[in-house]
Amino acid sequence: MSAVNTRTQSSDALFTLTRCGILAAMAVILYYIEIPIVAFYKLDLSTLPAILAGFAMGPAQGAAVVIVKNLVHMLGTSTACVGELADIIMSSCFVVPAGLIYRGGKNRKSALLGMTAGTVMMTIAGVLVNYLILIPAYQTLMNLPLEVIVGMGAAVWSYIDNTVKLVVFITGPFNILKGFVLSLVTYLIYKRVSPLLHQRAGR
Repeated sequence: MSAVNTRTQSSDALFTLTRCGILAAMAVILYYIEIPIVAFYKLDLSTLPAILAGFAMGPAQGAAVVIVKNLVHMLGTSTACVGELADIIMSSCFVVPAGLIYRGGKNRKSALLGMTAGTVMMTIAGVLVNYLILIPAYQTLMNLPLEVIVGMGAAVWSYIDNTVKLVVFITGPFNILKGFVLSLVTYLIYKRVSPLLHQRAGR
């Protein structure tokens, strides 16, 4: 009986690993497809596969997809890995709460509640990460003057004349928009792709 349980556990672990690998590969590809939105912020859907993993398997697997995606992109990073580290933090702040809340109900209501919580957490994390990590890193690692960075925000709204205003009035709304888009796409496709995420080969 123990041998059967061991084989079952090994099979389940392999199945989970395979799904995470496929979703991580999709995330890596989606990371290259960016839509310029405002200032230096671009929208991509590379967090989407991680959300699907979080809903189908759990928040830990969703976070794993986020981490693998960014580890791959670190091989060709243009930000000394700071951008990828920031994405790990912000994307995980969406995926983990969404996965945890959905796990408690596994219905449309819990999915919407989870993604709303994820959007709020990602927005807060985005403001803090940009202010504390990304903007200082761009200044030191990429030799980009603060005046230039803030100027990109001022080009959108002349009221923006310092870093705080930049992250509050540009970074914050951008992440709200990103969370909304990710939530909408997930809501529209998850039930359609869910059978594929749970179906084993040969069954």
